[in-house]
Amino acid sequence: MIDMMEPRHFRTLFISDVHLGSKAAKADFLLDFLRYHEADTIVLVGDIVDGWRLKRSWYWPQVCNDVVQKLLRKARKGTRVVYIPGNHDEFLRDFPGMHFGGIEVVERMMHDGADGKKYLILHGDEFDVVVRNARLLAYLGDWAYDTAIRINILLAAVRRRLGMPYWSFSAWAKLQVKHAVNFIGEFERVVAEEARKSGADGVICGHIHHAVIQDMDGIRYINTGDWVESCTAVAEHEDGTFELITWRTLASTVPALTAIEMRDEGELAPQAA
Repeated sequence: MIDMMEPRHFRTLFISDVHLGSKAAKADFLLDFLRYHEADTIVLVGDIVDGWRLKRSWYWPQVCNDVVQKLLRKARKGTRVVYIPGNHDEFLRDFPGMHFGGIEVVERMMHDGADGKKYLILHGDEFDVVVRNARLLAYLGDWAYDTAIRINILLAAVRRRLGMPYWSFSAWAKLQVKHAVNFIGEFERVVAEEARKSGADGVICGHIHHAVIQDMDGIRYINTGDWVESCTAVAEHEDGTFELITWRTLASTVPALTAIEMRDEGELAPQAA
């Protein structure tokens, strides 16, 4: 049995691209993560709910409710929870400034870091030409991504039975496509430039499911990743430093881990940056 851990407390937690309502979402891992990570402020950086998939086929297991209830409970207990909608939960963009159960909805925000630096926070889909200008192509890309995720689940199950470590086919396939690699680099450059135009020292975003903390020509670029493949979040410490956290273990009990089919059985792997 894995020992219970003391919750870690941060100044701010940034989470994006959970895609609740998608069968590929690792909502159980996020719920587990939220049990062991507290913060004064939690910023949900878009695509928390996957409205696109829910429109096609309704899928909302109890664990999705559990994640929502966990966030609402944190808000009731004093955590500031801010929701910045993305393209998959764009229906919330009709409610800027509204509060739902203590969760505040905003289109984008400027975050004042503990070290005095300012960070522009947005989902990032407005800089994705495909999503912005060709919705049909975006939906086709979404379908292709779903297919890759299904392959990923099958391969993960086979590798686990063979005693092999977890490996993400979908993440690998994405990075093998030259166009995708070029897109990621261009996306990072354009988003960093938007932060510069806004007078910010850095930018925190999601959307492309590629977690990273890096400096780009004097701008700190931070992408929170996702909870479909990488299961990552970004945390701000009390001194203003940022940490990229990868959560790949249900830390409460071994039975809870083995009861969930086709899941990664890796170890906790926090990364500081």
